[in-house]
Amino acid sequence: MTAYERPSAPGSVGAPGSSSGLGSSDALGPGMDGRDTDGHDAVVLAGGAARRLGGADKPGVRVGGRALLDRVLAACSGAATTVVVAEPRPTARPVEWAREDPPGGGPLAALDAGLRHTTAAYVVVLSADLPFLDLGTVERLLTALQEAGTEGVLLTDSGGRDQPLVAAYRSAALRRELAALRAEHGELTGLPLRRLTGALELTRITDPVASFDCDTWDDIAAARARIREHGHVLDEWITAVKDELGIDLDVDTGTLLDLARDAAHGVARPAAPLTTFLVGYAAAQAKGGPDAVAEAARKATALALRWAAEAETDDGTAPPPTAPSGTGTSTGTGTTSGPGTGTEAAAPEARPDAG
Repeated sequence: MTAYERPSAPGSVGAPGSSSGLGSSDALGPGMDGRDTDGHDAVVLAGGAARRLGGADKPGVRVGGRALLDRVLAACSGAATTVVVAEPRPTARPVEWAREDPPGGGPLAALDAGLRHTTAAYVVVLSADLPFLDLGTVERLLTALQEAGTEGVLLTDSGGRDQPLVAAYRSAALRRELAALRAEHGELTGLPLRRLTGALELTRITDPVASFDCDTWDDIAAARARIREHGHVLDEWITAVKDELGIDLDVDTGTLLDLARDAAHGVARPAAPLTTFLVGYAAAQAKGGPDAVAEAARKATALALRWAAEAETDDGTAPPPTAPSGTGTSTGTGTTSGPGTGTEAAAPEARPDAG
C-alpha cells in the first residue's frame, strides 16, 4: 500500500480486569500485576485476511530470513507487555495473545481486544507487515508523543498518507474513543480505524521507509531486494543471526571485521571465521558483554599480528606494525603502543645462548 522509496502529562490508564476493558484510573503507577505503567506496551495486529497476497499467512512471510511478525516484535522489544492480536503461533520473542470477537472483525475490534491486555500509559500500535521498522523508530514515536503533548504520534508515507498502525498513543485516549464508538454503534466490528483516529489530536512524522508495509507480493519482493543492498545487508544479517540465536548483545562489528581481516591475511583465510568464533566463545565463557568481546578481540588481534610479524621476519622482509594497545581497534596500518597492554614487539625476541 505504501510506495517504497530509498531512502506532556500522560492520560489515565484503563483499569485492567474490567468487563468492558474501558475503565480508567486517575493515578499512574504499578499495574495490578505489579508492572510499572509509566512505560509503554505494544499491540500488534496480525490477524488480517491478506487478500492481496492470495490469502497467504502474511505475518509468517519471511523477509531476510525472518518472519514479518518477528521483525516487528524485535522493533517493540522495549515494551513491558507485547500483545499480538491473532491466532497463536511460534514467535522469536514471548508475547501475550488476544483475539477479537468475532475473529476478522476489523482493526478497531482487534485494537480493542489487544488493549484489554495492556496497562501502560502509552501504547505502540503496529501492523505485522512492517519489514523496515526498528527499535529506533519506536523510540522516536514515543519520545515525540511525550514531548508534543498530543494524544498520538503516527508515521506518514512519502505521499503524506497517515499510517495509524505505525504509531504511539496515549492509552486513555484510545479507551475513551473506543468507548464512544461502542456507545454510538453498539459494537466495533467492521468499523474503519479512521473513525477512531479522526477523533484524536495527532502529531505526524514522515518516514517512507519505516512506514513501508507489505500488502502485495511486489511489496515483499521490494523489501527482500532492499535488505540485500550493499548498505544494508551486513546489519540485516547480524540482526537476523542474533534473533535466531536469541542473542541480545550489541558489539563493535568493526572490531570483529578487523580481527577477521588480520587473521585471514596474517595466518590463513580459514583462520578468520574460526578466530571470530573463538572470540565469541571466550566472551561467553567469561559471562561478559560487549566489553568482554572487545577484550577477547584485542588479544586475538595482537596474536594475529605477532604471528604475521614472525612470518615476515622469517622471509627477510620488514615486519608489519605491532598490534594496537588498550581497547583500540586494529586497522592494519600505523603503530600503536602503550603501557600495560602486553603488546609484544613486531620482531621476535632473541633467545639467550644455551651455553
